[in-house]
Amino acid sequence: MAEVTGTQLLTFDIGGSHISAALCYGHDLTLGPVVSAHYGDVTASGGFVDLLCGLASKATASNFAGLGATLAFPGPFDYEAGISLMQHKLPYLYGFDLRHALAFRLGCDPAQVRFLNDADAYLLGEVGAGAARGFSRAVGLTLGTGIGSAFALDGTLVNSGPGVPTDGEIWNVPYENGIVEDFVSTRAIAGAYSSRAGKSITVAEIAAAAPHDPDAQQAFAEFGRHLGQVIGSLLADFHADVVVLGGGISRSSSLFLPFTRAGIADPALQIHVSQLLDRAPLVGCAFAAFASVHDPKSARQSDPAPASHAMTPSSS
Repeated sequence: MAEVTGTQLLTFDIGGSHISAALCYGHDLTLGPVVSAHYGDVTASGGFVDLLCGLASKATASNFAGLGATLAFPGPFDYEAGISLMQHKLPYLYGFDLRHALAFRLGCDPAQVRFLNDADAYLLGEVGAGAARGFSRAVGLTLGTGIGSAFALDGTLVNSGPGVPTDGEIWNVPYENGIVEDFVSTRAIAGAYSSRAGKSITVAEIAAAAPHDPDAQQAFAEFGRHLGQVIGSLLADFHADVVVLGGGISRSSSLFLPFTRAGIADPALQIHVSQLLDRAPLVGCAFAAFASVHDPKSARQSDPAPASHAMTPSSS
């Protein structure tokens, strides 16, 4: 794929209900104003491209001609081809050549439009300018309706090797009497609360109730214990220096993180909550595109033999 031209890049994060976009400056990975829009009313691929271009116009004050773009997308998605394989969500994009359609509208070469898994983008943002900056071996876990995961070695994504599940995805790894996502997700917290309190409320409501509701406290404690077991056992062979927690549930880290830490035997492993939060995927998109500026390696690769603590951790 062609190198990024210039020092600026459009970055997009395709979330569960909305799209965020910003102009990112490659020399220091800073973002311009972040703009966003919901896509719930979009019903066709052309309308989706229109929405992307409308956000590009707002993010650049209508000066996006010729700029390349990197988009963080959930899977399943063919990231090399720029084609969505999702049918349960954004069905109008299934099989659609988004790379060429967007490049035509942005006035850039199709090779300048890139796609990145959303969990990978989140971790790379934290590696480039956040909580994982300066660490050699980093794991990113995004905690929400599911659990996203990504692994990085010296700033480069890896998807195989000791301690790395198939394709770097932990959500469907067998755990207890199910899979990881059954125990580390919003539905796990909601289910744990419902079984104790006899009523169903949202995870946000459970978090709000926690200061005075023992059932809410226990639901988050159970979540934290499972997360600690997953990190401490399933990922142990990766020998991570840092695990960064992002996603909506991470905003309630005070309710579960002490229980997570208690389940991890390695005292050297640091657990950090995301510094960049919603901006992490946008920064990660730019970090991946400008990798030649920040790190000579940019492609996802297999993990060689562990070499922990090869870099000096940042103080952040």
